[in-house]
Amino acid sequence: MRRFTESRLLVATHNKGKLEEISALLAPFGITCVSAADMGLPEPAETETTFVGNARIKAHAAAKSTGLPALADDSGIEVDGLCGAPGVYTADWAETPNGRDFVQAMNRTWTELEAADAPYPRTARFRATMVLAWPDGHDEVFEGKVDGQVVWPMRGMQGHGYDPMFQPDGYNMTFAQMAPEEKNLISHRADAFRKLTACFEHDRS
Repeated sequence: MRRFTESRLLVATHNKGKLEEISALLAPFGITCVSAADMGLPEPAETETTFVGNARIKAHAAAKSTGLPALADDSGIEVDGLCGAPGVYTADWAETPNGRDFVQAMNRTWTELEAADAPYPRTARFRATMVLAWPDGHDEVFEGKVDGQVVWPMRGMQGHGYDPMFQPDGYNMTFAQMAPEEKNLISHRADAFRKLTACFEHDRS
């Protein structure tokens, strides 16, 4: 595995909530994060049908454009009662002419579960695949997940995306009802990050 020795990392996202989450997780390692939005980079078309494929598109595009190592993730929710949908198309379900609307996406998800008469508990999982890419084209891949169920009505004001309807296993609250620090300990992104930061810890020892 390639060593990460730089102190500045480009996070290939335009999502403010995702940047804040990643920055908090990397802060103990003395790494300063800057986002693709901060650098004025366009969002590349995500044309792959897998999380790793789309994460690679974003990470390599950002690294090539800036000359900085770049971290991208592609994440989404898989709902068993919908045969794993929306999955890699999670963000697409939220797209509107005026930007992403995840309340719309969550309403669609629950409506389709009701139409399918999906059994309870309505099990689901969040998945996150992170790709750390260097300007020379090398990359490393880290994958994480968290299991749980989708619930209705939506609950909580924290977090972003599908957090208000996702209740992780072992908890009676949704991600959106948790303090960010609590969610960051158990989230799919945190699971992937544990693998990423283990690389940093080893390399910096």
